[in-house]
This record gives sequence, structure tokens and C-alpha cells, in this order.
Amino acid sequence: MGHWWVRNIIEPGKLPLLLALAAFVLTFVVTRVITRLIRAGRGPFRNVSAGGLHIHHAVPGVVLTVVGGFGAFAGDRHGVSEAIAAVVFGAGAGLVLDEFALILHLDDVYWTEEGRKSVEAVALTAALVALLLAGFVPFGVNDLTAQELADRGTVIAGICANFALSLIALSKGKARLAVFGAIVPLVALFGAVRLARPDSRWARRFYGRRPRTRARATLRAYRHDRRWSRPSRALQDWIG
Repeated sequence: MGHWWVRNIIEPGKLPLLLALAAFVLTFVVTRVITRLIRAGRGPFRNVSAGGLHIHHAVPGVVLTVVGGFGAFAGDRHGVSEAIAAVVFGAGAGLVLDEFALILHLDDVYWTEEGRKSVEAVALTAALVALLLAGFVPFGVNDLTAQELADRGTVIAGICANFALSLIALSKGKARLAVFGAIVPLVALFGAVRLARPDSRWARRFYGRRPRTRARATLRAYRHDRRWSRPSRALQDWIG
């Protein structure tokens, strides 16, 4: 376990990323619990106001993100200060993305339909960082054998191929698959080979003179949304 920890977390320099992710998720969970208690009128927590102005928690989040980001560059890259900066940055990012929908709409939509975008942004960010953390890093590890060097080369080539497939998936209107596909090979391939969504750039470019394909894409998108929209919304509401 100790060898795995050193070789996969310490040597590649992923400890600050691990601390930032932990602080990010914990801050989001604690913030959601507190805001839910405030909304229900329970517990000692209350909204923060100054001069009649409601201070959203994205404001201290921005401050923490700035402090943590600049602190990471100003401090010791391999000392305690880097770990502290990572925790501060992760906590600030959690506060900011918890109100992502408010920033996007420039309106207090925290408990509305549009507020689901905050949950989507947090879940997508946490999943992506977790994939980066658990992924196979081709750089940063010392004393590699010839076989390990060959494995690193294979992984680098795979990353480039996945990135190309992710761009295709993105052009087909599959943003989530494109993001995860940049790291997970099968996800990128799955998003690239399937029909594009009818409102995507790919569909406008390649389906314009193919009415049958366009009709199939429209029908498949309708069935997909009908099947998965309700469970997805229920999960987002539960998290929110």
C-alpha cells in the first residue's frame, strides 16, 4: 500500500489534487446541508447579510479560490504550503460551483429548475477530477523500466486518440460523453460512433442532405430524453 501511495500519488505530484478534490466535495456537501437547514428554518444557521444585502456563498468562494490559486504559485511547490493552498482552492471552488447557476443566469435561481445546473457542474467537475486522480499518469514517475516506458508511450498515444474521439463526440452534441471520453477510452468511442443529436453541429453539417439519418437522430434523441430525463432530474433534485 505504501509503495502504491508513493508511486501513484506522491511521485506524480497528485497529493495536492487529492486534497483539493476532498475539500471540494466536502465543502459542497456541507454547504448544501446548511442551505437546506436555513431554507427549512432549522438549526442555528442564518443567511449572511450586510447592510440589507444578501451575501451569497459564491462571494467567499471567489476569495478562497483566488487565495488558494495564487498561494499555490507563491508557496513551496513540495511543502505544507502547497497542501494548504490546495485545500483552500478546493473549498473555494466548491462554494463557487454550488452557485454556478446563479452566476450563469445572474439571478438567484438556487432552488429553481435552473438551479440544477449547479449540481451538474459540481458532479461533472468532481467526476472529472476523480478520473484524473485515479488515472494512469504518463509523466512524473522516476526510475522507469523499459516496459514501463513503452506503457507510457502507449498511454500517451491512447490519450491523443481519445481526445480526437472526444472532439467528434462534442461536435455531435454529446458534451458529457466528450468530457469523460477524454480519459475513458470506451466512453469516447461510444460517443463518437453513435448518431449525433439533431441540433448539433455534426448533424447540421452531415445530415442536411440525409433526411432518413436526420429522422433517426431526432427519434433516438427523443427516446433518450424521455427515458433518462426523469431519473436524471430526480437524482439531481436529491443531491440538490
